[in-house]
Amino acid sequence: MNVSLSLAVNGRADALVTSYERAGYVRHEPAILQPAEPFLDLAGEDIRRKMYLTVDAAGRELCLRPDFTIAVSRDYLASDAAGHAAAYCYLGPIFRQQERGSGEIIQAGVESFGRRDTAAADAEIFALGLEAAAHYGITNPDIRMGDVGLFIALIDALKITPAWKRRLIKDFNRAGRLQQDLDLLLREQAQSSSEYAGVLAAMANSDPGAAHVLVTDLLSIAGISTVGGRTVAEIADRFLEQSTLAGGGLPKEIRATVERFLAIAGDPDTALEELRELAGDASLALGSALDLFESRTGFLAARGVDVTRINFSTAFTTGLDYYTGFEFRLHDPEGVVEPPLVVGGRYDNLMTRLGSKEKIPAVGLGLFIECLVAAGNGS
Repeated sequence: MNVSLSLAVNGRADALVTSYERAGYVRHEPAILQPAEPFLDLAGEDIRRKMYLTVDAAGRELCLRPDFTIAVSRDYLASDAAGHAAAYCYLGPIFRQQERGSGEIIQAGVESFGRRDTAAADAEIFALGLEAAAHYGITNPDIRMGDVGLFIALIDALKITPAWKRRLIKDFNRAGRLQQDLDLLLREQAQSSSEYAGVLAAMANSDPGAAHVLVTDLLSIAGISTVGGRTVAEIADRFLEQSTLAGGGLPKEIRATVERFLAIAGDPDTALEELRELAGDASLALGSALDLFESRTGFLAARGVDVTRINFSTAFTTGLDYYTGFEFRLHDPEGVVEPPLVVGGRYDNLMTRLGSKEKIPAVGLGLFIECLVAAGNGS
């Protein structure tokens, strides 16, 4: 066992996770060797490009566990608890390639499945993150919070084509730099060839899954496996991306609304006031999403969280593709440790994307133990 793992297991990390067990979270450790496909499909770009990949004797692509959330979620769905409320905690290594240091990273965390009291569950997870930081002597971490659920609600309320809705949400989740993405999309639209304009326009409003299957099948029938280093799936994605652009440009007033939304930042109460004002000015039906936001802030305050310390931004994203609601990061307030100390959020759609026939709400957080130790000066 290396020094960092010994520190994590035998030191404060084990005591912290033991406290989660006392609070009702069942300790669990999923297999280190995992099927690669769920992580390649569902994790964020930052995780995908750092994965350790291998292939077994049957040709199946595997990876060293790069993330606990997807791994624990798969085990939950395979258990008798699937579909019911269940909560897990964990402590162990994840594996991601890094420019400096070991690719073995010690992580602890919790995952909560099946709770229907969304705002209260969110507040509990966030409070556990603050308590974990305090456990390492970090009583006033830099708090950064966002809510991809608000952005999804905004896009759903806008009068734009389904293709544009899919593309904008995709850009937000994967890039977090929507302003630059919009500029790029508009340039691409102006430069796109009209050779396949009719086909692209016809596909612009189609079901994305069915359209992807169709394009992939056509390429396979034609005997095309790669073009310029791109796989059939990547070629299909690019073709469908072009169909999105062919569906019509983004109206200036819509773009202005999106930009105004993304500029909202401050503590949660201030942000809520601006969001309600935007919804009224643009006649957008955001009531449910804003009510959930307000309710969550109330539950946080009830737990003793000073919400004025939260740096909320509508443009904030952790970069994890599976998040669907609130998300947050806790950072070293001194700025000595650059990576996040704690990362968490809600991922209500992950279970169905992993094969569940029913939607199961879920929320959780991950703690980066070595970062917490370094930020707390080992105290």
